[in-house]
Amino acid sequence: MGMSTLKLLKYVLFFFNLLFWFCGCCILSFGIYFLVHNKFGVLFHNVPSLTLGNVLVIVGSIIMVVAFLGCMGSIKENKCLLMSFFVLLLIILLAEVTLAILLFVYEQNLDRSVTEGLSDSIQRYHTDNSTRQAWDFIQKYLDCCGINGTKNWPNGPPASCPTGPQVEGCYKKATVWFQSNFLYIGIVTICVCVIQVLGMSFALTLNCQIDKTSQALGL
Repeated sequence: MGMSTLKLLKYVLFFFNLLFWFCGCCILSFGIYFLVHNKFGVLFHNVPSLTLGNVLVIVGSIIMVVAFLGCMGSIKENKCLLMSFFVLLLIILLAEVTLAILLFVYEQNLDRSVTEGLSDSIQRYHTDNSTRQAWDFIQKYLDCCGINGTKNWPNGPPASCPTGPQVEGCYKKATVWFQSNFLYIGIVTICVCVIQVLGMSFALTLNCQIDKTSQALGL
């Protein structure tokens, strides 16, 4: 009974982490794609590395490393790798909770920092080619103009701005999009946390089962 339970847990955790690893590969691939084709970091001159591509590359790489530890630890029945997998998942989970709390507490400060960064990038629109391309893409894609409207452009709105009596700002449109998809974003976030908790539970259970099996065999 003990050996059959051990094998079941081992393969469940292995395939769980294998799927986790493939997800990490996909996220890393999307991150590399965004790094190559999108340069939105230039909109925030103070933190140019704050781009979707960089975030996806970091997240994808971390997931691949953690999933690899979980795969190797489960298939090899290695307690050290299993505990490393558990600790890393715990650290990631705590980091996610901490980040969510900080975003909630400092929401107004974050809004102000984003607005200031975008305002600064508007001043560099005519002097920096990358900034101009980024703004043109955003305004065409979201069908918006400036941060809060055409008034944000001191020399008049560029050709990428839509024409019309009521042109919305890009920051407002992005905020509305986020709020309209908040439910889906929340569901995805909860699912990710549940998967992490399940992975930690499987790792601890398998670790305990390895101990029980070893004691039963007199090892």
